[in-house]
Amino acid sequence: MAEFGCNEHHQSEVINYMRFARSKRLLRLKTVDSCFEELKDSRLVEETFTVDEVRDMMDGLHAVVRGEVEMELINTAHTNVLLLRQLFSQAEKFYLRLQTDISELENREQLEQVAEFEKTDFKVSAKMNQDCSKPKLAPLNEGGVSELLNKEIAKLQEENDTLKAKLRTLESQAMNVLDEKTKAQRALKDLQKVQGDQQLTAQSKEISCLEDTVAALKEDYEHSLTVNAASQKDLQENLVSAKHELLRVQEQLALAEKELDKKFQQTAAYRNMKEILTKKNEQIKEIRKRLQRYEPNE
Repeated sequence: MAEFGCNEHHQSEVINYMRFARSKRLLRLKTVDSCFEELKDSRLVEETFTVDEVRDMMDGLHAVVRGEVEMELINTAHTNVLLLRQLFSQAEKFYLRLQTDISELENREQLEQVAEFEKTDFKVSAKMNQDCSKPKLAPLNEGGVSELLNKEIAKLQEENDTLKAKLRTLESQAMNVLDEKTKAQRALKDLQKVQGDQQLTAQSKEISCLEDTVAALKEDYEHSLTVNAASQKDLQENLVSAKHELLRVQEQLALAEKELDKKFQQTAAYRNMKEILTKKNEQIKEIRKRLQRYEPNE
């Protein structure tokens, strides 16, 4: 069997298509022959014809033959489109993009090779494939594509597991932060009742806002499971925002501590308040260290 520029399986597919095209071509040629035979049997019954009669017969034959040829060309074009759609659909399942070179369809050398293949090897190959069952379309280079897809799936699965583990850790950290902030809020409320200071109310509001920010951060972490890797950027931005909030609260607490020191340096309430604020500063520093573990160095 002569080489046709493709493997044995694809060469067999080409032979099947050429067999189909040849059967359609022979059928259309028989139709054209029947047009001429019908003209001979129905119109050529007299010995002499006028010029107008001959012209009328030729025009009628021309219209019939032209219609048959045009129908065959249209059908051939549509058949080729269906064949291309099968190949493209199969390639798209494996994320392949096939390309065609229309200029090569008029390559005389390759057309002669196809004609030679049809004259010689086609008949032998067609006879060998008569008893073969009709195969289904097989993917091109299936092994390489499957291996690539498996690697990509494994990579995505690994990233997903990493995100899940990170989310569980961040959820635990967020819950700890909420517990610590709740304790801090209670301590500030108790201090507000003892001192009756208006500034402590503002500090309590800041703590409440910070708690809402941490809750929103937790919600963003949960949402990161269902989105792609791009959501990690939003997560880092939320962490930076929370860090800034903590720093601002720490600064305001320090100012409040100074003011309260001035007012209550000689009272027992002052000593209790200072002890609470000192404990609060240590908790905030610990929270800051925890948050710095999950953000890049600036």
